Amino acid sequence: MAGRDVSWTRSDRGWSQGERAKTAAKLMVGWVALLWLLEVVDVITGHSLDGLGITPRTPSELVDIVPASFIHFGFAHLAANTVPLLVLGFVAALGGLRRFAAVAALIIVADGLGVWLISPAHTNTAGASGLIFGLFGFLVISGFVERRPLGIMAGILIAAVWGSSVLVGIAPTNTTVSWQGHLVGLVSGVAAAFLFRRRSASGSPERAIR
Repeated sequence: MAGRDVSWTRSDRGWSQGERAKTAAKLMVGWVALLWLLEVVDVITGHSLDGLGITPRTPSELVDIVPASFIHFGFAHLAANTVPLLVLGFVAALGGLRRFAAVAALIIVADGLGVWLISPAHTNTAGASGLIFGLFGFLVISGFVERRPLGIMAGILIAAVWGSSVLVGIAPTNTTVSWQGHLVGLVSGVAAAFLFRRRSASGSPERAIR
């Protein structure tokens, strides 16, 4: 697969690990806070935001492929997604905010289009789980793609913690969730690991442990 090599700039290298961690943490706390705020608004307005979910193969629903990732069907649904999104998003954002934005955007758009194309008719799909599965795939694979020992160890640890849940989430026999959205999200995340693989400023693979 042809990939897009993402080079580190001098400003990227100038950031300390502490600065990267603080920025990544602020980003993900703000992201999750927005999701909770939207769910509060949804409840107050009689679930008016639920209509931003994706109904498959309806042309007018294409405008909802991005908003659907920010909408949830109740606080229990949102609570189930909160911790994995915080953790996986934080780890992914440690690699740089611009890279994280590109990866997240690819996953969200590809996942939304996948749901629109292959989900069962007359369903309404929303939630951040497609992004979560995508970040899982990205983090598990990217260390191997970039040959970074620390990235490989992080991917193995993430696979050990969430791997069984991911397998259950993409099983076609699991009719309680959108396994189609989970599967497309996972594949999109793996693709993002190749498309946005990290390169050093000299153009050679970045192998330093960070």
